[in-house]
Amino acid sequence: MPTPNSTNDATSTTYPLGSDLPVSRIGYGTMRLAGAPGERRGAEAPIWTAPTDRSEVIALLRGAAELGVTLFDTADAYALGANEELVAEALHPYKDGVTVATKVGVVRPSPTEWVPLGHPAYLRQQAELSLRRLRSDRIDLLQLHRIDPQYPLADQIGALRQLQEEGKVRHIGLSEVSVEQIEAAEAIAPIASVQNLYNLATRDHEAVVDHTAARGIAFIPWFPIAMGALAGPDSPVAAVAAVAGEIGATPSQVALAWQLRRSPNILPIPGTSSPVHLAENVAALHVTLTDEQFRRIGG
Repeated sequence: MPTPNSTNDATSTTYPLGSDLPVSRIGYGTMRLAGAPGERRGAEAPIWTAPTDRSEVIALLRGAAELGVTLFDTADAYALGANEELVAEALHPYKDGVTVATKVGVVRPSPTEWVPLGHPAYLRQQAELSLRRLRSDRIDLLQLHRIDPQYPLADQIGALRQLQEEGKVRHIGLSEVSVEQIEAAEAIAPIASVQNLYNLATRDHEAVVDHTAARGIAFIPWFPIAMGALAGPDSPVAAVAAVAGEIGATPSQVALAWQLRRSPNILPIPGTSSPVHLAENVAALHVTLTDEQFRRIGG
């Protein structure tokens, strides 16, 4: 099982995923790289087809790697596999240090449906297809996209463990899980990461952050920057605007810096199709908050 790394702290710019795979603490979430640029925003974005601005998106992914991003997150359900193909087209052959995380366990019957499917044979099949699309012999981090209540957890995690034993998966992760589910999964296979919704405005998983930190498990928040007017006058995180002004940073950078300081195992994966915002997000690694600013923003 992974164990806490005592040399890693909240000021570090890397984290040892699975205890043996150093990754940048700000990664890149590729989910939104689908369809036309105008279709990518909002909770109802379909994530259904390959991007129409493919060359720009490929340049963006390569630019992220050049900026030092080494953790790229995708899934077989994003654009029905086209997202994984996009990652491979942009980054393969993968440079030393580049880690690609993908997910299996959700089917897409239509642009508006995301349905968990945890049949172990299906999970293994999708992992094989992900390997082909990513042009790889081994998936660095394979995450169970959602736990399917229709199948025993032991069968779902067991399928990923079998792939790991076959050398096709390096590390296993979970997504949208509770502390109890993490503990149950850890009894079946080593768990290297947990990917849950978490940002300053949505903090339902504080217990999961603390549990994973104690266990040496990476916590990968998706939608790490709150959607909407992050620092608007009616926002629960309005203090972000004031702190941003004090230190000469953007509100988004402050929101990311707060997460990095919240716990050394937090690895935000903000997604963007803007080169300017990409550079801004990566620069948040070097934004420092005082104790008072950290407490004022969110404690």
